[in-house]
Amino acid sequence: MNRRSFVQTVAVAATALAARTFWSALAEEKTGWPVGCFNRPWTSWSYDEALDGLEAAGYSLTGLLSTHKGEAFTSSSATAEYLDSLKKRIAQRGLAVNMSAIRFKPDAALEENIADLRKQIENAARLELKYLLTFGVDKPAHYDNFYRLMADAAVQSEKHGIHLVLKPHGGGSGASEEILRCIDKVAHTNFKIWYDAGNIIYYTGKDPLAELEPIAKHVTGFCAKDCLMPKGEVMSQFGTGKVDFKAVFAKLRSVGFNGPIMVEGVKVDSTPGETTANARANREYLEKILNAN
Repeated sequence: MNRRSFVQTVAVAATALAARTFWSALAEEKTGWPVGCFNRPWTSWSYDEALDGLEAAGYSLTGLLSTHKGEAFTSSSATAEYLDSLKKRIAQRGLAVNMSAIRFKPDAALEENIADLRKQIENAARLELKYLLTFGVDKPAHYDNFYRLMADAAVQSEKHGIHLVLKPHGGGSGASEEILRCIDKVAHTNFKIWYDAGNIIYYTGKDPLAELEPIAKHVTGFCAKDCLMPKGEVMSQFGTGKVDFKAVFAKLRSVGFNGPIMVEGVKVDSTPGETTANARANREYLEKILNAN
């Protein structure tokens, strides 16, 4: 590449970055809702490639939603040295991290799960995370122990300034009826909802807007996915499914929602670069909706 081509390339990149920064800042200024992205779209590649993709796609906020080969994240096996290194790797890309998913074994003894989850909470605190997220459980036989586990986790995470949240995921967290039951059984103010409209369609086939109505006041985060039909593809581009993001955001705004919005569903292509382009497009799709309101 000659000097003129290099200068032109840098100029184009700088212009694109400036535009991204402007529109992202405008969306957050208008709503107060930061738009971040989980690591899930890049789990076919290394986490460092995921971080590079997140940065290139114009995000400044990420979350540790999916397991990633070779990464402990906040699991109970993570060492202090690993967590400190992980924090630096994320920060080197200009990213902040706000959440991690918790893992437990539904068939294990309650006491075992409590001990393991308390360690995960300590690890999340070392990363200075704001949220820990659970997917709930699928089988009715596991519901009672899940409620007890979350009740303990709500208390323990609150001690570290961490919010415990539930993501709609079928089974015991399928739609509003099941989610309200979880809130009632856990019975702690530090147990809230990160809504996932795409999952409502995927797992239950119900209307995400109607299912949001009874639980909207409990929502403190939004996992952004689109979905066309029950068991349909959720790793897809926004606007290809049935989620009415504009209407869902309007409802959340009406109850004082403060964000964040975290992109999860992104079409996964054959290369990290193509997937990154899709992640960028989904960010821009949401920002246009937020800027229009």
